[in-house]
Amino acid sequence: MAAPMQRAWLGLLRPAVPAARSYEARPRPPWGGVYRPAPDDPFAPKWQLQPAYEAKLYGRHGSASGVDPAQLWPSPAKLQEMEAEEREWYPGLREMEAALDKKEQEEERRRVEREKLIAANMAKMPQMIEDWRQEKVAREEKEREDKARRERLLAKAQELFGHKVDHRSTKFQELVQEMEKKERKELKLKKKQLKEEAKKAAAAAPEAVSVSAGGAEPV
Repeated sequence: MAAPMQRAWLGLLRPAVPAARSYEARPRPPWGGVYRPAPDDPFAPKWQLQPAYEAKLYGRHGSASGVDPAQLWPSPAKLQEMEAEEREWYPGLREMEAALDKKEQEEERRRVEREKLIAANMAKMPQMIEDWRQEKVAREEKEREDKARRERLLAKAQELFGHKVDHRSTKFQELVQEMEKKERKELKLKKKQLKEEAKKAAAAAPEAVSVSAGGAEPV
């Protein structure tokens, strides 16, 4: 009774168990022999088919491994590649010393230039502060003049429109802008006239000096 029940349970469990992959163990070498996988063996690990494995076998078993030591040396092209890589990533002592000297010289040059720049800026600092103060005074004076002119124009515009007019209205602002434009134009014309008069006076001064000098008669 127990045997049929056990077979029935095994029959139910068999579909749930995946099929196991067949395992083929590598052939066991004879005593003292060396195992070298065949190149066409599909089950051989890839690392056992590389030159590093051949070098490992030769290093462990020597000539008994059957490995030709001449094949373990890199080819001329590979050797040049290795030398170039070694020069790039592992420079010699003199090259490292030269690189360090060059780096120190560059850092020293930058330090000297930075100190010169700081010294030059510190020497200019008093004049820069004085220029800033003068600019600040001139700017504040101009702001006061603009404010006074603005208040004067506003007062003049209020006289035309009356004191009850809203100074924020568009018409009032347009009138003020027109008055400012007219005043700037008159000021520009006045400066031009003064400049022309100064030129005429400068031109007439040498003539008056020459006439006075030439008209003098000796006694």
